[in-house]
Amino acid sequence: MDFALTEEQQQIVDAVEKVCAPFDADYWHARDNDGAFPEDFYRALADAGWLGIAMPEAYGGAGLGITEAALMMHTISATGAGLSGASAVHMNIFGLHPVVVYGTDAQKARMLPPLIAGKDKACFGVTEPNTGLNTLKLKTRAVRDGDHYVVHGQKVFISTAQQASKILLLARTKPVEECKGTEGLSLFYTDFDRSKIEVHEIAKMGRKCVDTNQLFIDGLRIPVEDRIGEENRGFEYILHGMNPERILIACEAIGLGRAALGRATQYAREREVFNRPIGQNQGIQHPLAERWMELEAAFLLAMKAAWLYDRHQPCAAEANAAKFLGAEAGYKACETAIFTHGGMGYAKEFHVERLMRESWIPRLAPVSPQLILCFIAEKVLGLPKSY
Repeated sequence: MDFALTEEQQQIVDAVEKVCAPFDADYWHARDNDGAFPEDFYRALADAGWLGIAMPEAYGGAGLGITEAALMMHTISATGAGLSGASAVHMNIFGLHPVVVYGTDAQKARMLPPLIAGKDKACFGVTEPNTGLNTLKLKTRAVRDGDHYVVHGQKVFISTAQQASKILLLARTKPVEECKGTEGLSLFYTDFDRSKIEVHEIAKMGRKCVDTNQLFIDGLRIPVEDRIGEENRGFEYILHGMNPERILIACEAIGLGRAALGRATQYAREREVFNRPIGQNQGIQHPLAERWMELEAAFLLAMKAAWLYDRHQPCAAEANAAKFLGAEAGYKACETAIFTHGGMGYAKEFHVERLMRESWIPRLAPVSPQLILCFIAEKVLGLPKSY
């Protein structure tokens, strides 16, 4: 076993930290207030070549693994960019993995370079208002019409749809009553045609600068050549990207927690009450020490999951568990940071309340903690399926 980062991996961490350095806490405080997409931050990462970290070298990427992508996303979040910074580039990092694995050479050559260069912004159109996590019951229909599909339906909780020029869309191409197993859904990567897609932003608690939306799709025409893989096998294709997404989300949550923990420990060293720093009190020390241990343990599991994935070994249990533990550890670190600051933790100028609001995102998405527990109970412990 070797728990040390390689020299190349440490260079990635250092380089990403350097790119993120100009985008300090005041920058993210401003974006949290005005809701403007962090375009200059996005462009800085794109220009430095980081958006293609896990994409094939043949199309302009770095050809590295999910381990390196996870380290990158952890670093972005830990600089204080949090989920706002991570979510601004999240889709570019892993979202087109189904295209990498199942796309034709022509599709890869057409679709990947603009995303890696930051010219295209993509959103992920899966979740629907009436199906939630029951993806196999999606209702959005894509009906074949010659050399096109015509799509009608709704999607919800779609990030960056205000900015997107492309959409990775999962839609039904076979009636659900005729389907067996996971068949019936098809995957498309196509232009985000705003004349056919109505976008309504959802006001939310945190991460204001990265929009979340409901989509109303009415007559969107998708060329057949924009379908990824075979018709009716789209669910299989997005499954291939679920474990990497859980690993990345885990590392983003852990990075967020580490940003909060750093601010809390600095405040505990500097804040004096009764002529002594509050960090000298065990009532302050012990919760901070526990949060460090929890974040470190979650990070080790996330790295194990990434290591397994990059070696083409089964990693679903580890990826799901890392997402669960990372989200909880990040949340608890943010909560403790507010308690450490006392009343000042509730003030925006100390930044930890922003991190706390963002810490709810990885707890809720892309899969609920309850479904992760069900998965571990069934697939790892061999207990009967509960749903």
